[in-house]
Amino acid sequence: MTEPSPPLSFAVLLGSVRHERMGIRAARLVIHAIEGRGHEAVLVDPLQLQLPLLDRMYKEYPAGTAPAALEQLATLYRRVDGFAIVSGEYNHGIPPAMKNLLDHFLEEYFWRPSGIVCYSAGMFGGVRAAVALRTTLAELGMPGIPSECPIPRIGASLDQDGKPQNEHVTRTLDRFLDEFEWYARALRRQRQQGTPY
Repeated sequence: MTEPSPPLSFAVLLGSVRHERMGIRAARLVIHAIEGRGHEAVLVDPLQLQLPLLDRMYKEYPAGTAPAALEQLATLYRRVDGFAIVSGEYNHGIPPAMKNLLDHFLEEYFWRPSGIVCYSAGMFGGVRAAVALRTTLAELGMPGIPSECPIPRIGASLDQDGKPQNEHVTRTLDRFLDEFEWYARALRRQRQQGTPY
């Protein structure tokens, strides 16, 4: 009989700071689902963090001089097993708050998978932003899992607390998280054995 695997830890990166943003619903959906599987989910909210537009990356500050918010994120990122990227679609691309949040770090992401949960007010569920995000996430060293979790018509698909209002969202999320967990466990196992650099 095999021992049960220890719980995983995920950072949930939200990419919106807009007034009356819908993305917080998707973030809550993801957090509830991850925690429901017995894992840890920590929200990274750029609205709360109020990071400046990128001037210096975290690694470019002398040791001990980075702003407190960046130190907290670096500590979190080094200990998590994966990154759930919750992103809307702005003009067929990545929201500026998401890009700014991502670009402050590099090595802290390495060897950890990313999973994209995208959304939009329309029927395509933000998938065009997901296409753009895949390139950025790969360059940052957190390879994207093959599946995505698009949420079309988010205002009708999720309530204020992130509870799904139709079975399509639930089915898509369950399949997505099954795969995300698998990659997070596999890469954690490999990190424990050492990385190429």
